[in-house]
Amino acid sequence: MLIFGLGYTAGRLAERLRARGWHVAGTRREGEDGALVFTAEEAVRAEIAAATHILSSVPPESEADPVLTRYGADLAAARPEWLGYISSTGVYGDTGGAWVDEGALLGSGRRSARARADAGWLERGAHVFRLPGIYGPGRSPLDRIRAGAAHRIDLPGQVFSRIHVDDAVAGILAALTAPAGAYNLADDQPVSQNAVVEYGAALLGVAPPPLLTLAQAGLSPAARAFYAENRRIANGKAKRLLGWRPLHPTYGEGLRAILNGRAPAGR
Repeated sequence: MLIFGLGYTAGRLAERLRARGWHVAGTRREGEDGALVFTAEEAVRAEIAAATHILSSVPPESEADPVLTRYGADLAAARPEWLGYISSTGVYGDTGGAWVDEGALLGSGRRSARARADAGWLERGAHVFRLPGIYGPGRSPLDRIRAGAAHRIDLPGQVFSRIHVDDAVAGILAALTAPAGAYNLADDQPVSQNAVVEYGAALLGVAPPPLLTLAQAGLSPAARAFYAENRRIANGKAKRLLGWRPLHPTYGEGLRAILNGRAPAGR
């Protein structure tokens, strides 16, 4: 497999694939042990031609998908057995807290460039994985609470979906032998960010951060935009077609697993 963008989620996928005996090559902004780092376009094109499976986790840049812009012709010529793209449930925009599945219209929210990239990969016959907020070891509410960077915002009725990184990886692995198309990979219990932070604080035995208004929190524009959207992500299609079930169906199981240092089951 060739992976464009060996970041947090794709990097953990690469670890799982190597454990299964796969050869994994990848690109990333910075080098890391065990990953091939390509700085020359010809090297990337050679890997595209050789790969049986190709996954991109690279987000849009300057309103365009950089992988499709630079290597779209090479992907078309190579015709790998399997294409994948890690997208975002942000493509659905704000649903006022309603449930949303893969049949919903895209592009109404703040991530119009992501929606165009999502559509571009689907047109090429890719498996597109729409992920909500990703959390896991080293990148979780527990880490933010310990660092004093967690927030509780007074927004009654605001809910979000999330996914443990190892459940996202398990969904991608399950899709290696499944039909192409869009798949929501989210846990089973959308809840407010406040509920997650409060639970995390209880696990750590500390007081939760104070409840603030959006103005008092002093959030960045990107963080404020996050709180401007409200939706629940349905995961039924992934369960039906991939045979996938989240090992951490709620934030409770996910945070406890992180705190206890449990590794994912071999799936």
